[in-house]
Amino acid sequence: MPYAPPSDLPRCGVVDLGSNSVRLVVYEGHTRNPVAIFNEKAVLRLGRGLQSTGRLDEAGMAQAFTVMHRYRAVALAMGADPFEVLATAAVRDAENGPDFVATLQARLPGVPIRVLSGVEEADFSAEGMLCGIPNANGILADIGGGSLEVVRLEAGTRGLSQTLRLGVIRLAERSGNDPVRARAIAEADMAAVPWLTEAAGQELYLVGGAWRALARIHMAQTGYPLAMVHHYSIGREEARDLAGLIAGAGRRALERLPGVPRRRIDDLPYAAVALRRLLRVTGARRVVFSASGLREGWFMRRMPPEIRNQDPLLAAGQDLAQRHGRDPALPPALFLWTASLFPQETSQARRLREAACWMSDVGSHDHPEFRAEQAFQRVLRQPGIGLDHHARAFLALVVAMRYEAEAFAEFLRPARLLLDPPAITRAETLGIALRLAYTLSAGTPDLLAGTALQLRGRQLVLRLHEDSGVFAGESVMRRLDRLAQALDMEAATETKLAEAAE
Repeated sequence: MPYAPPSDLPRCGVVDLGSNSVRLVVYEGHTRNPVAIFNEKAVLRLGRGLQSTGRLDEAGMAQAFTVMHRYRAVALAMGADPFEVLATAAVRDAENGPDFVATLQARLPGVPIRVLSGVEEADFSAEGMLCGIPNANGILADIGGGSLEVVRLEAGTRGLSQTLRLGVIRLAERSGNDPVRARAIAEADMAAVPWLTEAAGQELYLVGGAWRALARIHMAQTGYPLAMVHHYSIGREEARDLAGLIAGAGRRALERLPGVPRRRIDDLPYAAVALRRLLRVTGARRVVFSASGLREGWFMRRMPPEIRNQDPLLAAGQDLAQRHGRDPALPPALFLWTASLFPQETSQARRLREAACWMSDVGSHDHPEFRAEQAFQRVLRQPGIGLDHHARAFLALVVAMRYEAEAFAEFLRPARLLLDPPAITRAETLGIALRLAYTLSAGTPDLLAGTALQLRGRQLVLRLHEDSGVFAGESVMRRLDRLAQALDMEAATETKLAEAAE
């Protein structure tokens, strides 16, 4: 019998059937941050030859029938329900697309197969990207094998969209495999979309495997400390230089570049051409790469409004707390308890502090000898798509310091490279404060309620309620002194009498 997932962790599956590749993703749970528990891709190149023949590639179709039979079996065995197929540019544009879908449908009885229009594909991609970057402002560009979808974004709201015949396979075929001719084709096609110029000075958000490959090349060249494409960002000139290098390199030169995925080598020059033309026409100041797109958009459309409207950063913290923490009532209490230490914090700093409180107990079930490092890596590499690299580094450093990591332990290096000195100081201070809170409270909100921190001039005062079960022992005083030192203050304690407390 197929696996039946627990009711609180339902599973769903989607197949993204594109011009270049087909991918099955199975998601688990109802969550603001989609959690993929299975992800498999096959390169079919269905769109090969479409420009000249108007038809889907015969070999690609034959392979698709085999792969899709497997994907249906996987989804069924994993208990993914619903399970749906989304077909994009090649299938919708090919004259034999309807026949292909009819044959595929006969082989996959009961499985919905949906051929997306260009507008629908752009909408799904935008919704998926906004799932991870909810306040995006600028232009979204999603490149595939057959098409390039562009969408205007204003403070997280989708505006105009357009589908262009500039996917990497189609652009190569339209240009006769000549990157120089491809440049003129891309420029002419983009010139027909006047609103692309409205995002000057804003962000260019890139979705699609070919552009993710460009990001990996840049990360390898620069020795970037976090090997994670999602939310990776580079300035306009860096992106322009990268695109120029890739577009002008021959195959042998590309093969020698660090980080080049071999299956993408033929596509990379055309992805680079499209990127460079987009940079010119949009006037974007920065490029932000997104690993969430069409599939995540499909997932989010299944979520109720109360989940879609959550803050993805805080939702990621709450997800970790639910899986690894001990008491869900403690993080809100910690958030209030640490507030006095940061009287001038911005709204973004407040969000990070709240997320850190939610994540602060993620090492509770780990071996004590490795707790700091394990918790650090768990937070740094978590699947939450709403965390940019700064947030990941900050939160991971907070949690490591909460578990009393050595200040310059080697495993902390990625966070220290990604953060500036003020952010490092703030993360260390918050981590030390959380360590004190856990020492006082044993990880329980009831004991924490018998304590409070106050800033009085140059003094950091720890107030303790008499008979609360908390006292200023050696370990408490040592951690209080360390926190006071981090704040450049003097430590003091004060006992609040039971009668006064009442």
